[in-house]
Amino acid sequence: MTPAVKAGPAVAGTVKGRTGAAKVARPAKAPTLRHERTFKAQGVRLVAGVDEVGRGALAGPVSVGIAVVDLERQRPLAGVRDSKLLSPAERERLDPLVRRWSVASAVGHASAEEIDALGIIAALRLAGTRAWQEILAGGVIPDMVLLDGSHNWLSPAEQLSLFDEPVPEAVCDAPVHTKVKADMQCLSVAAASVIAKVERDRKMRELHAEYPDFGWDINKGYATVLHRDVLRAAGPTPYHRVSWRLLGGELLDGGVDIVPDDADRDDAPSVQD
Repeated sequence: MTPAVKAGPAVAGTVKGRTGAAKVARPAKAPTLRHERTFKAQGVRLVAGVDEVGRGALAGPVSVGIAVVDLERQRPLAGVRDSKLLSPAERERLDPLVRRWSVASAVGHASAEEIDALGIIAALRLAGTRAWQEILAGGVIPDMVLLDGSHNWLSPAEQLSLFDEPVPEAVCDAPVHTKVKADMQCLSVAAASVIAKVERDRKMRELHAEYPDFGWDINKGYATVLHRDVLRAAGPTPYHRVSWRLLGGELLDGGVDIVPDDADRDDAPSVQD
């Protein structure tokens, strides 16, 4: 039975009309399973919603969440939104409900060291493959994947270069469909974003206990002023992505500062990601 959950507060903003007076913007619509159900005509029943968090951070892993829904029996789960639209308390409350609601769910991670070695896109694929392997290990085989964004980074590269990671045995070989803003519109992807965000935030709080000066319990590894000030003074930790432009244009003492060719420059670091 689907758990009953009270919907969180509607997300609204203010905009100025022609007269300059502030008007309240319309609340963001709750994600639904409407788009996922368009695939039923193709014989699809199990859809794996996929989303990532941590792509634009300076430190910590990149994490990929998967939430599998059954289009034959799944009902909407109230309160679920893209994780960036939810408060930390709302995400923590929804996390166990999303996991119970999903046919299967998992979160995979790729470390800062792996990001430096492989590049961000290959690291995303590695994290997503680890989550995919966990789904398969639980006996669930999704018919298709719905991936947030416009680029399929989850499927194995058609031809590996010398710099790509070895292909794991259980790669994602299901059809992958991408959709821009799927985390805002598609419930399976929004659910995946919630579990990925909650699990990565917990990991960053654990790392904060080891390196408390950087404020990772608050900024989660993103480029806040405090984070960069401490980084400038103390240098990087083993959990920093040292191949990135960590100081936003400044070189670390004695270091080589590189922006990865495959970094998503449109994904500006955000504390809320």
